[in-house]
Amino acid sequence: MDAIKLEIKFPNEDSNYRSARRELLAAEIELRARLEQVAAMRRSLPPGGPVPCDYVFQAVAVDGALSDIRMSALFEDGKDTLFVYSFMFGPDMERPCPSCSSVLDALNGNARHIAGRINLAVVARSPAPRIQAFAEERGWHDLRMLSSAENSYNADYFSETESGGQMPMANVFALRDGTIRHTWGTEMLYAKLDGQPRHVDLIWPLWNVLDTTPGGRGDWNPTLGS
Repeated sequence: MDAIKLEIKFPNEDSNYRSARRELLAAEIELRARLEQVAAMRRSLPPGGPVPCDYVFQAVAVDGALSDIRMSALFEDGKDTLFVYSFMFGPDMERPCPSCSSVLDALNGNARHIAGRINLAVVARSPAPRIQAFAEERGWHDLRMLSSAENSYNADYFSETESGGQMPMANVFALRDGTIRHTWGTEMLYAKLDGQPRHVDLIWPLWNVLDTTPGGRGDWNPTLGS
């Protein structure tokens, strides 16, 4: 409790509330410290494996134009890090994953800010025109949307199962001395856990907001209309 320098009180709260809130605040401070410890562990990971090849994606422009782009070209000058979110939208899916769409709604809103520090891209297995049409429908004008329909990226980096099922995997890559290496991925997606893996919750504000409320997450899930 020494870390709590100032105690505030909200209007008309009683001592029972303040006592419970004080205990929760201590736990929140401990969680903050642990989150930073885990982030430091990510930053200190040794170099990961080089990518198997310089993947060629089909890029989707805001104006609908399509062009091929290699993974190495996704690294802009002065930015040696690339964050890739794998969007669950396979060629056999009638509509994209609603939860992935919720993640990308948030990332689109922050894409310009993220781009001030690192490179950001979104990859889906569907052909580029399908991706472009849905991105336009959703208003994702600040996200770099890529199709992996003609390469093995999804299978190589665990965003696709052997049977072709799409998985919401996030991966980070770094370009150092001319070599692209994998640095981190949301492997918790594949861990043996009770309940949902929550492997991308840190980049998904929806659940972070709901977790602050009395009702929490409940059994509600986002839809393409929400």
